[in-house]
Amino acid sequence: MSEEKKEKKKIVPRKNPMPAQDPKKRAGNFDEVALGYSEDQVVAEANRCLQCKNEPCRQGCPVEIDIPAFIKLAAERDFAGAIRKNKEKNALPAVCGRVCPQESQCEKVCTLGKKHEPVAIGRIERYIADWELANGLLPRETAPPTGKRVAVVGSGPAGLTCAADLARLGHKVTIFEALHVAGGVLMYGIPEFRLPKRVVQAEIASLEKLGVDIQVNSVVGKFATVDELMEKEGFDAVFIGTGAGLPYFMQIPGENACGVYSANEFLTRTNLMKAYLFPCYDTPIKAGKKVAVLGGGNVAMDSARTALRLGAEESWIVYRRSRAEMPARHEEVEHAEEEGVKFALLTSPTRILHNDDYWVTGMECLRYELGEPDASGRRSPVPIEGSEFVMEVDTVVVAIGQGPNPLVPRTTSGLEVTRKGNIVADRETGATSKPGVYAGGDVVTGAATVILAMGAGKTAAKSIHSYLTGQS
Repeated sequence: MSEEKKEKKKIVPRKNPMPAQDPKKRAGNFDEVALGYSEDQVVAEANRCLQCKNEPCRQGCPVEIDIPAFIKLAAERDFAGAIRKNKEKNALPAVCGRVCPQESQCEKVCTLGKKHEPVAIGRIERYIADWELANGLLPRETAPPTGKRVAVVGSGPAGLTCAADLARLGHKVTIFEALHVAGGVLMYGIPEFRLPKRVVQAEIASLEKLGVDIQVNSVVGKFATVDELMEKEGFDAVFIGTGAGLPYFMQIPGENACGVYSANEFLTRTNLMKAYLFPCYDTPIKAGKKVAVLGGGNVAMDSARTALRLGAEESWIVYRRSRAEMPARHEEVEHAEEEGVKFALLTSPTRILHNDDYWVTGMECLRYELGEPDASGRRSPVPIEGSEFVMEVDTVVVAIGQGPNPLVPRTTSGLEVTRKGNIVADRETGATSKPGVYAGGDVVTGAATVILAMGAGKTAAKSIHSYLTGQS
């Protein structure tokens, strides 16, 4: 082998680091934490890809992106070609490049990752998506109109993906969004410092260019039911992607005291209602001096980091398992630690304390140790007898998960739901028990990731197209 060929085979073992704001500075602002690669950095990272023949990264992607192809184009500095290739499958690349858990999906199975760090697929995806936003949205081809109309209920990641794919197939799509702005959890749930709202709205604008009609302030189940959309409004099919916006609580004494938030309310007030831009927006929100966030997932990390930015002197994650069992992304946990979030692990509250005016003054907590694994494979927390103590806090944010809003299932005839209220839908097709009605995302699975919801929207779009065109 020649020296030149040996040089071409040289492997860079580590990812190019992601530029980021200084932790001390960013803990006091809502600007995006990760700053993104430069052109030279993205080309250098793309050149780490081995372009292996079996392409395991594609198999690890819920939305079936041709990852090696767009990375190869990025390595050649053909960013227009790279984003076109990516958007053949992905309607929200700028979103995915920021919040998709690549480390447990495509990057987890990257061949390079067997001996070295995997290719930073998400960071490359973010760069090419941002390149398009900076240089103008590229036109996307659509099939001739089919004359079929589809209603999409909910404009979160599942609904947006389903709508985009159906529009490209020639169907007339209308999205009905209950809130005053489209985007679902991308707008109300994920903080500005992780996913800027201008990015979400730019992605949605690309859907509108495909002909998707978005109707906001439209609560399906109130102004019209799913049955009425089909029988009176003339829609040929309906996709339900209403997500999981109904918060769960601990069901412990004192939980209805003033100063206790669900993470949904805390983040919605901050993000969607722009409380972080006070006094330009005067949305009321109280983040006290000592904030406790209950839970260990991404939503908990978002809440704890948001509390710091709103002026909290101390922001605590209170989690009843150890760090190893935390479902949050490692990157989010690390960012939280860097910014000063504190962790009370193997700890859980048993009672929320309050004063005579019913404002939170503290939490009575219990310490735990880990026992045998539970049904999910994580080791179960076991309370330690006599370990009670009081944690002084004045604000509590409950981030232990959420379930489906019951409005659409309750007002739709013939729609099968589970005991927890999730819609029953076929995993392979998204079809529900009601003919012509499909569902996907968190309303089916319970709270999960953005990319899995997008995958469900894509699956349903294929099935709806087959249903509308009479294909098997």
